[in-house]
Parts: sequence; C-alpha cells; structure tokens
Amino acid sequence: MWRLFENYNLEELVEKVTWIQEMKGVPQDPIHHAEGDVFTHTQMVVEALLNLVEFNQLKEADQHQLIAAALMHDIEKRSTTFIENGRVRSPGHAKKGEKTVREILYRNGKTPFAIRENIAKLVRLHGLPLWAIEKPDFERVLLSASLNVNTSHLYILAKADALGRICADQNDLLDRLEYFKGLCQELRCWGQAYPFESDLSRFNYFINEGASRFYDPYGDKPFEVTLLSALPGSGKDSWIKNNKPEEPIISLDDMRRNLKIKPTDKSGNGKVIQAAKNKARTYLRKQQPFIWNATNITGQLRSQLIQLFADYGAGVRIVYLEVPYQTLLQRNKTRQHPLPPAVLERMIRKLEPPVKSECTELVLKTDY
Repeated sequence: MWRLFENYNLEELVEKVTWIQEMKGVPQDPIHHAEGDVFTHTQMVVEALLNLVEFNQLKEADQHQLIAAALMHDIEKRSTTFIENGRVRSPGHAKKGEKTVREILYRNGKTPFAIRENIAKLVRLHGLPLWAIEKPDFERVLLSASLNVNTSHLYILAKADALGRICADQNDLLDRLEYFKGLCQELRCWGQAYPFESDLSRFNYFINEGASRFYDPYGDKPFEVTLLSALPGSGKDSWIKNNKPEEPIISLDDMRRNLKIKPTDKSGNGKVIQAAKNKARTYLRKQQPFIWNATNITGQLRSQLIQLFADYGAGVRIVYLEVPYQTLLQRNKTRQHPLPPAVLERMIRKLEPPVKSECTELVLKTDY
C-alpha cells in the first residue's frame, strides 16, 4: 500500500521535510485565507479531508493519494507569492506545483508512475472545481480533466480546500463545487473519463477547436506517426529496435551530430528542428508512417509537432518511456554522448509526460 508518509501529522513532519518547512510564514490573502499562512491552511485542509464523508467512503489506496495531494496542493505558493497593491497573490502556483510534485515523487524512487501522475494532476487541477463556472469553454476543460484525474476525487480535494480555511464566502465556494459536480454529471465525466466514441473521436475533439464531442470520424483509420517522448537515457533507441525497426526515423540527435551542432546552441537547434520538420513533410505528403525520435518532454514541444502531423491527416501514437531516477543517472554516465548532470536535472524539472488528449494512442512504458 503506497503512502507518502507513515503518518500525516504536520507538526512532526515539519521537522523532517523541507518543502513542508517552507510553507511556514508564506502569507495568504486574508480575504480568502484569514486562517494565516500556507502551513496553517494545509493543516486545516488535511483535517477537513480526513473528516469528509466522501473521503471516508473511498478505498484506502485512493485516500492516501488524496492526502498526498492535499499536503502538496499549495507547495509552490512558497515561490510564487508576492504582494501587489496590498493584496497577497500567488499566480501559477498550481501549474508550478504539478512539476514540483512530479520531481519530488520521481526522485524518491518509491512512487509508481500512475500514482505520481495522479497526485501531480490533482495538484495542478485542485482549483478547477471552484472556477469551472467561469471557464468560457468549460466543456473542453472538464472533459480534458476527466482524462487525467477522477473528477469525484478532484471534487473531494477541492471541498477540503474550501473547508480548510477561514473566509466570508465559504458557502459560495461550496455552491461552486456542487455546480462543478452537476456539470460533470451532465457531461458524463463524473468519476470517470468521458466516454468518447473512439480514440479518433477523442483526438479530433482536442486537436480541432470547436469540434463536437459527439463526432466520430468515419472511414479507414489514418496512417500513424509515432512520436517518442522520454528523458535522455530512457531507452528510445532500444524501443525502436525492438518494436519499429522497419519504419523511417527522424532523429534530432543524429541530425544535430551530423551538422556538428551542440545541444546548447539554440540558434543551431532551431535549424535542426526546421530541417527535421521539412523531412517529416515528405513522409506526411506520401502518408508514410515514420518515427519522430526526440525527447519531447513538454506539452508545448509536442503540441507543435502533433498539429503538424494532424494537418496532413495523420493519427499520432505517443510512446512515453521512463526509467527510475537512479537508473537514469547511471545510464547517462555510460552513454556515448552523456549530458552534463546539470542539464539532465533541468530536464527532469521540466518534464511533462504526455496524456491521452494529445494523441490517438498513448503507449506508456513505465513499469519498474
């Protein structure tokens, strides 16, 4: 049974865990958080969570993951908080918190991939139930969220977040949560991933702005491009050799070496990527399946390529590979072209594993 800590007493944990220590003294806007600093709020959120009827009806494994998310949901208020015009603000703390949670749990080597990503996404989305009512495209946002987390669990976390504070508008916050629940139920994504008609239907919906969730593309399955995503040393070349040895490969590393361009040369890398895209277009015009072999560790990098492939009518299979942190470090040392340790660590901090909304097929090779 996975659990983040043996016990969840913050007064004891604060003496041992740096990121909990750093919650102390981080101010919050007294209008929304009259209880005090982030540490006090986190204590109250965990206590509220443990007392919720909905929480106590969950399986123990789910409870431990929700407790971890509650402990870490405001972890990056420590780095994003500032005072502006007399008001305390912490913009982007959830987005940055997702990456921090992922980094912490990856480095500790004890958290399975699926559990880690669930907790990281709960942290990223913990404010969504409170603000879904204000999203102009709430349908797309909620359907995307349902592919990454259990929306009923997200509701429970957000409810504990709302109850674990002192504020004048608490009843309004709770009303917002019920509205979120109602929307999810209406959209058939309450406690489950939205049931798209097919993988192509899902891909079409998220790749084309304004597409209907009910539309299912007909006809033959399109040719597929395989997009690899992995930190250096995770086994991309081995995967190709064992699974797709016959397909053409566009390898950014090989192109860079042939052109004698260093990985740190931003201008040179731009030329490499442009040359690689031009080569990809020759395959795309012929509807020729091929493999794009590069790290592709952020959603922003992947999105540009996925849109390019989709513009030519291709489906996109993303293959994500991951090895344990210590294995990654060891492999890097023995590679023919090792990365400087600082560069590898920086890539770990930027890591954003792919999700189902990005592709027609997601293949995860993360068992270790």
